[in-house]
Amino acid sequence: MNKITQLFKIKYPIIQGGMIWNSGYKLASAVSNAGGLGLIGAGSMYPDVLREHIQKCKLATDKPFGVNVPMLYPNIEEIINIIIEEGVKIVFTSAGNPSTWTSLLKQNGITVVHVVSSSKFAFKAQEAGVDAVVAEGFEAGGHNGREETTTLTLIPMVKKHLSIPLIAAGGIATGRGMLAAMVLGADGVQVGSRFAASIESSAHENFKNTIINCKEGETQVTLKELAPVRLIKNKFYNDIQELYKTNPSIEELKTLLGRARAKRGMFEGDLVEGELEIGQISGLFEDIKSAKEIIDDMIREFEIAKSEIQNL
Repeated sequence: MNKITQLFKIKYPIIQGGMIWNSGYKLASAVSNAGGLGLIGAGSMYPDVLREHIQKCKLATDKPFGVNVPMLYPNIEEIINIIIEEGVKIVFTSAGNPSTWTSLLKQNGITVVHVVSSSKFAFKAQEAGVDAVVAEGFEAGGHNGREETTTLTLIPMVKKHLSIPLIAAGGIATGRGMLAAMVLGADGVQVGSRFAASIESSAHENFKNTIINCKEGETQVTLKELAPVRLIKNKFYNDIQELYKTNPSIEELKTLLGRARAKRGMFEGDLVEGELEIGQISGLFEDIKSAKEIIDDMIREFEIAKSEIQNL
């Protein structure tokens, strides 16, 4: 038995990334119904909206699903309480100290997973008592590690320090990528960008179409002084690069970023002034598919690649 399918009681060791503005209950329930683990992305939801999505997800699937919680969230206490009240069984935490909420969540019978970008933080998460760790490489979309460690190097490094299950993330969207991550020591994979370009993703159609037209080299990590984020190179991205030429202060960068820039790009479909977060692997996508097709394709390709390796 696979450690990840056992831990979450799911069919396949594929977890959907809880991406802001992409991961509503429709995507989470579709992924769970297809045999993976769907995650609702709490990072872009007011507390009452999150509660509504959890309730709708329960109606849309009888399979396990979880909630992704960035711990920098301003209403974090309220969010945690809603998760406990609604009986959510799985929580992925990110962007913060795992020891803050892990014990409370676990006291309430919740399986806790923490997202990290380095071996040091993976070990701290394990010490904090989490049930598994997601190690996310620099290829990933959205908010990213400062260390610029790629998935290929990160997974074996984290594996050396870990006794709990390990989930690989960053640049994984295919069955071959999944097999490669598992050969390096991962027990399962987390897939973000491919599900952002799915039928059930809550992202705007403009953004989905931009993802599948994205070519190799058309994303870049920027804004490291605030929080490193991988973006598609559009006008907003170019404006950031122009500002960097003036050696800007952090305040000037914050002013340019403004408020709700990610919502504007990914949810409202403003491809010019919006923040368009996606991973490098998007250069491989050609079409918008259902969550079920994505998972079925991954498993089929995984099995083919596994049999081909026998002949190496």
